[in-house]
Amino acid sequence: MSYLVLARKWRPKRFAELVGQEHVVRALTNALETGRVHHAFLFTGTRGVGKTTIARIFAKSLNCERGTSSDPCGECETCKAIDAGRYIDLLEIDAASNTGVDNVRELIENAQYMPSRGKYKVYLIDEVHMLSKPAFNALLKTLEEPPGHVKFLFATTDPEKLLVTVLSRCLQFNLKRLDEAQIRGQIVKILAAEDIEADEDAVAQLARAADGSLRDGLSLLDQAIAYTGGRLDGDAVAAMLGTVDRSRVQALLAALADADGARLMEEAAQLAEFSPDWASILDAFAQALHRIQVKQLVPAVDVGSDAIDVEGLAAQLRPELVQLWYQMALNGRRDLGHAPSPRSGFEMTLLRMLAFRPDAAAQLSAPRSSPLQAAAPESSRQARTDAAARARAALADTLPMNARQPQAPAIESPAQPVPEPAPLPPAPVQAQTIAPMPAPLSEPAAVAPVPASMGSSLLVTDSEHWLELVARCGLRGAAKVLAENAAFVAHSDGVLRLSLAPEQEVLQSASLVLQLCDAIGRQLGGEVKIRFETGQARGETANARNARERDARQAGAESGFAADPGIQRLVQQFGAQIVPDSVRPLDAN
Repeated sequence: MSYLVLARKWRPKRFAELVGQEHVVRALTNALETGRVHHAFLFTGTRGVGKTTIARIFAKSLNCERGTSSDPCGECETCKAIDAGRYIDLLEIDAASNTGVDNVRELIENAQYMPSRGKYKVYLIDEVHMLSKPAFNALLKTLEEPPGHVKFLFATTDPEKLLVTVLSRCLQFNLKRLDEAQIRGQIVKILAAEDIEADEDAVAQLARAADGSLRDGLSLLDQAIAYTGGRLDGDAVAAMLGTVDRSRVQALLAALADADGARLMEEAAQLAEFSPDWASILDAFAQALHRIQVKQLVPAVDVGSDAIDVEGLAAQLRPELVQLWYQMALNGRRDLGHAPSPRSGFEMTLLRMLAFRPDAAAQLSAPRSSPLQAAAPESSRQARTDAAARARAALADTLPMNARQPQAPAIESPAQPVPEPAPLPPAPVQAQTIAPMPAPLSEPAAVAPVPASMGSSLLVTDSEHWLELVARCGLRGAAKVLAENAAFVAHSDGVLRLSLAPEQEVLQSASLVLQLCDAIGRQLGGEVKIRFETGQARGETANARNARERDARQAGAESGFAADPGIQRLVQQFGAQIVPDSVRPLDAN
């Protein structure tokens, strides 16, 4: 028995039946209706989007026995012959198997003769970029000045490989990738016509797996019909495609959101029982994170509804953490081939997300203090501060350089012990006074007195003076991070007032502030009292200045590299391109 595959059976025969290429159809329709038909057309685009289909419909429109028009009758002998692929004046050539100059010379010789039946002799050359350079050179003269009865229709998936001299002689149309909704609509239409039952999840999975190609989508539909025996359901299609139920992705996200490592590994183990495509799971993971981020930042946009609890996760996770996980999912997918096994690479990606979750890192380093405790061991508080600093550094390293701001990304800070109430001097913003002697451990910061033998203290005069002090005071580690994120406010009456952004409050541990006071006191030669004010930084911080200077060096390196005569010669003569973010200053680490 003879069976015609769906991709051929449902190939469009008229422009009106095409899906998703309205811009091309409009241009060709206008050309046919006005009689202004160019002699050479180039159709570009990924596989299965309709390049050769459009070329055949165009050839039919030119040679229809009822006259040239944008809507061929489809009933005359010419239209039927073209649909069947046996029209003598439509010559389809596969450039992948006819790449030589001899093949092209034969084509040129035959082009001189009048068409046998129709008005035009049409040459349809598929994958034209596969022709050799001598073959292109042989074709150029005929392509520029062809006989009036000849039309050239070229199709290619890689127009970058075509000679500029060829491109300049053609009208070029770039066919778009189809979106999932367009592919899904066509699959639903075909299933209804074929009288085949299918649930929405199965159709959605096939449309997603088609990856913008309607032909691939119909080929997968053929495969799914054979696999399921007739009725398409989501579980069967998922098994065929090697994908997993979205509820599995939801379970992984929920475990990560709760920082539950045991549940996370249990879910990964359950997934392994299905022998899934681990790369496709990371793809689904990244897609879910994308929808969560859209819901967080642009809530007016409809992200759809399925097994992923988008709204719940959007409310539970911080936006910058979603960005971090998304980047890790993409990097993890890329690195799967380098892992000892795909499963171990997948699990390490999940564990990396768990390890770099700021509040999870704090929990792993030290237990949280009870809000009712009046004091906590210094080592526990230091552990929480160090964990938060590690999480912040991880986030800063993962994000692109041009996305970093003067202030470090916001993190979820561990719970702090409730301090004893103490009188505060008047201040324009919320402030925490640092006494000359170490405060109780429940206080977020303290100050170290400097011996009187060091002399009387000098004033910090302005932000520039403060930044100079920070640069030469020799602090290291987390204490250096505290100093570099503090902005100068004022220095009077023996009190140095500094401001911290709200997300930096976690840095105000007693030990770090003691180190800062001691270092600044040595530089000024006297006792230092510090008051931290939480609010918008009033001046430039050392961290902000470093980022600004780093960006300036980067911009200078990129502009200098692009202006180099040797580089410009490579770009102009050979079409070289500078890879974005690949240029680094000479002093870059």
